[in-house]
Amino acid sequence: MWGGGGGGRGGGGGGGGVRWVVLREKDLPPEERRALAAELRPILAEAGGTLIVAGPDPLLPPTAPDPGGAGDVGRPLVALHLSAAGPYPPPAADLVGRSCHDEAELRRLTTEDYVTLSPVHLTRTKPGYGPPLQPEGLARLIRLSPVPVPVLALGGIETPAQVRACVEAGAAGVAVLGAIMRAPDPRQAAAALTSAFHTAVTPPSPGPAPPRHQVGPAVTTGMRPTVPTRASHLTGRSGRDWPPPATAPTEPVHTPTTTSTQGDP
Repeated sequence: MWGGGGGGRGGGGGGGGVRWVVLREKDLPPEERRALAAELRPILAEAGGTLIVAGPDPLLPPTAPDPGGAGDVGRPLVALHLSAAGPYPPPAADLVGRSCHDEAELRRLTTEDYVTLSPVHLTRTKPGYGPPLQPEGLARLIRLSPVPVPVLALGGIETPAQVRACVEAGAAGVAVLGAIMRAPDPRQAAAALTSAFHTAVTPPSPGPAPPRHQVGPAVTTGMRPTVPTRASHLTGRSGRDWPPPATAPTEPVHTPTTTSTQGDP
């Protein structure tokens, strides 16, 4: 996953098909982290991407209106990724994701727009973190999830074959870090993973699911994880016949490969 410390590797990942970037860097002082978010947002917007901030603080400029409030025209997109620890329900935002690792955590979901399930494989980013789900465990949790929400596979996903296995298990997308950050050519690495995502075989659908809630004036989310934003249109695949939202545009599909700037969420 790309990000922290500037746009060099981030730009490479974005050019290879990455459209969501998760900013972690939780060890930075708040003002430095806010400045980094301000630096990354226009870089991603130019590439058609979206910055997602890990944690409940969206790191908006002090003068930015609250998400969903009056007079929010021109404010940055508010996208958050929260830990399994909380808060529940999540704060108001245009896009909200949550880290999950087992069925119990999936059962705590409320109004989240997507979740990550991890670790799928052992990860060099967080040695000893596990045990790994493996694609079979990923598929099992997706089937057991009591809340119909798009699932992004996370943890130790470094090769095109691993990306395909996650999609075949029912994942709506994949989240990676080391495969791009450690690559000599991040753009080429991201492009290879994106290509694998698009050519993977989606599992049979168990039937249609009802649409989820709509969040804010800037983003509409549906059970087929299509997320039109001011900066981009991020469309995912899933193993279910989730209908796109009524406002979803007609255009080529982009992979919602997400990246993080510092370790798995």
